[in-house]
Amino acid sequence: MNVRATMVFIDLTGSTAAYEALGNAQVADVISKVTQWIGRVCEAHEGRTVKFLGDGVLAQFSRSAKAVESAIFLQQSHTERLEKWPEPLRMRLKIGMASGDVVQRDDDVYGDPVNLAARLSDMAGANGIWADEGVIAELRQDREAAVKSGHLEPGVMDAARYRSLGMINVRGLTEPRSIFQIEWSEDVTTDLMTVRGMLPEAQRAGAGSGGSIALAWFGTTRVFTAAQLPVFIGRIPDSGFVVKDQRVSRSHARLEFINGAFVLTDLSSFGTWVRFSENPDAEVQLRRNDCVLHSTGEIALGASFSDFSAPVVAFNVSSGDSAGQGPYLFDDASAAI
Repeated sequence: MNVRATMVFIDLTGSTAAYEALGNAQVADVISKVTQWIGRVCEAHEGRTVKFLGDGVLAQFSRSAKAVESAIFLQQSHTERLEKWPEPLRMRLKIGMASGDVVQRDDDVYGDPVNLAARLSDMAGANGIWADEGVIAELRQDREAAVKSGHLEPGVMDAARYRSLGMINVRGLTEPRSIFQIEWSEDVTTDLMTVRGMLPEAQRAGAGSGGSIALAWFGTTRVFTAAQLPVFIGRIPDSGFVVKDQRVSRSHARLEFINGAFVLTDLSSFGTWVRFSENPDAEVQLRRNDCVLHSTGEIALGASFSDFSAPVVAFNVSSGDSAGQGPYLFDDASAAI
């Protein structure tokens, strides 16, 4: 039977290290209890536990809003609980979700959303929630319908926040997918996009907002505070950060600080690619669109990372405490690529 569903894959990280530190019996018991709890949480949010897969759980939801609500609850509750656990047992959650048509046969489910949810779980990493564009589209549709009917209640449709990671090449899939990261931490400020719509027009932060980003290319390192942005990355000497390569456009990309986040916008003829250190196999391709830069990673200008000769700029996003402290953000700027 074909049905429309949101598939969610929840996996525990660090189980191998836990087994090595504490032994099979204790860790297996903990994993069993955690995965059973995950199943109960999904069912409490109107989901269905499809199956348990070792230290992972596959769940099915009829509505994306409930799937997102469940994922946020899982991350918040599990993170709080881990604070009281011994370090070897602090196995964190990584969650991926995708929406679309699936084939339901007996108690099992098959289809592209199942495979994509599993892949996104791996790519999201510890504490992450990644979702495909179908999930976000359903969130918007549900909210618009609720607003029109006058029955919008406080909840995930009104409060969930997310940011676009751009078009990402997912292992095992032929075409890049539009992927979003869902923010769940209550400590995260409202610097990210919300389900009220796409990233609004730039609201530039003041000089006191803190934070900096360091860029490095062939021995050249520059650190920009939020107040010093926007700057352009390009081939011409007037660019804020100069990369002298013929594949780099004169003004190739714009780096700015929008709503508390460092945003890179492609302006080039041949495109820009971004990858993050925690997920080096996942590339974000930019063609006249933008991407939020976080933590550390690399930016390929004019050619993808598959071209070993591509000009690649390393970046490091730091908190306000590190602002303006210079090149030490990279141990070796020329080797940071």
